[in-house]
Parts: sequence; structure tokens; C-alpha cells
Amino acid sequence: MPVNKNTDKRNENIKIYINGSFFDRDDAKISVFDSGFLLGDGIWEGIRLVNNKWMFLDEHLDRLFEGCKAIDININLSKEEIKDAIIETQKQNNMNTSAHARLMITRGNKVKPFQQPSLSEGINFVIIMEHSEADSIKQGINLITVPQVRGLPMSQDPKLNSHSKLNCILACIQANKAGGDEALMLDPYGFVNTTNSCNFFIVKNNEVWTSTGDYCMNGITRLKIIELCKNNNIPIFQKNFSLVDVYSSQEAFITGTLGLLTQVLSIDGRSIGNENIGWPVSEKLRELYRNLINV
Repeated sequence: MPVNKNTDKRNENIKIYINGSFFDRDDAKISVFDSGFLLGDGIWEGIRLVNNKWMFLDEHLDRLFEGCKAIDININLSKEEIKDAIIETQKQNNMNTSAHARLMITRGNKVKPFQQPSLSEGINFVIIMEHSEADSIKQGINLITVPQVRGLPMSQDPKLNSHSKLNCILACIQANKAGGDEALMLDPYGFVNTTNSCNFFIVKNNEVWTSTGDYCMNGITRLKIIELCKNNNIPIFQKNFSLVDVYSSQEAFITGTLGLLTQVLSIDGRSIGNENIGWPVSEKLRELYRNLINV
């Protein structure tokens, strides 16, 4: 998700949580032997604070633990202990709404800078919490389809929220070089899948379409949008579809914890929808989602 580069001055004085202690932003440091730094060996989650409540926190923590188990990281912390760390970080930063936290767990520091997981000791647990407005991108974004594809599960399962994001970073670079805000990525079979950081939806014939979810991070916001469609009689399909379908769609939007539901204005230079009549399905879902999270 592209972000507003006009940084909030309050974030200059945030406190960062590292393994149970708090540090000023400029003093928050991890060893160069950290597994995440050396090899991208770790799992992370992004969570949002709205009206003094961390949205869908249990679901995010379930995914965090599932990811760590999948790559054989023993967290050695309970979910309640992680919740306590989040709340204490929130108190340290005097935050009550419009904040975003990134939770990161790596395999810990290595005794030697090599790949073998047994060379890592313990874990490193970091929380970066910042003031962040959910609707920082009000005007919408422009996507560019890129040659970088989402991988197969046997190479690196794209459902994992791992620190290894180079594939997505390359996709973002490709899109930026071509004048886009974010990359639209295909799956290994050429079907439209996701963007480099968010889940992707189109509206076609008053139906909402999104990918099967086989080759993308199954986002919490994505799940909530699917549930909202089902609960409000909006036809929703998780299916394979191509760029031909996308280019002729009436609306398109992306979802994510940082930007919630953001309108897509164009894809590969083709305008999506009609600014004169708006994007009625997207706008309805945006309102339903805001009601869900009480903002």
C-alpha cells in the first residue's frame, strides 16, 4: 500500500518495544546477526487501533502464531503476553486511536551469519507503533500490471506473512518505474491475483470478484469485506479471472490493514469506472466496513 510521505511529527518521539524493553526511535536497534536482518527469517503482522480497540486482534494473533509454527519458530510467549506487550506499547506512546502497529518476530540472533536455523538463538520480538490515519490515501491509486508473479506454495507460500518480501518489493519497483503507485500481480497461471501489498477486488455486473486466495496473503480486511458482501446480499465470488475482465470492470479497489478500502482509479493506463457517477458498490462497502469498526 502506498503511504502518505508527509510524516506525522508525533512519530519522531515514539517508543519502540524490543524484547520487553522500550527505546526511543533513534535508539531502537537489533543486532546485525538477527535472523530477520540476515535472511528475512521471521513473521510479522500489522494491526490498527480504532477508538482504543485493536481491530480483529485475535484473528491477527492467530495468523501470527500459525505463521511462526509453519516456519518452525517457537515463540515462547502466550497470546496474552503478546497482547500485554501491545497494550503497554500503546500506553508508552499515549495512543488511543488512529494508530498502526507492526509486530515482528524473527528466529533471533545467529551465532554465525549462515542460513542454518539451528545457528539462531531464541527470538527477537519487536513492536513499532505509529500514529497513522486509516484514510491517508483518499484520492485513490493507479496500478500497473508487472511481470513479477506470486509464487507457488512449494517455493515460498504467498500466504505466509514473512519478512522475505523481495518478490513483492521487486513488483513494487517495476510498477513505480512505470508510473504506478502499486503493482498488480498475476498468479503462476496468468490469472489476476493481488497487488504487491494488498488484496485486490473488482466489481463487474454488480458482482464483487476477488481471487481464489490460493496465491496471496488471505488478509483479515479481505475476509471482512467478503463477509460484509455475504451479510448484505452483495454477490461475491472468489474465482479466477483475467486482465480482460479487469479492464472492463466497473470498479476496482484494494484492501489492507493500513489503508482499509482504497479505490483503484486506473490499471495499466485504463480508467476504471466513471468519476461522474462514482463507485457505488465500493462506496457502500467502505461505509459498511467503517460501521463495522465504528469509525
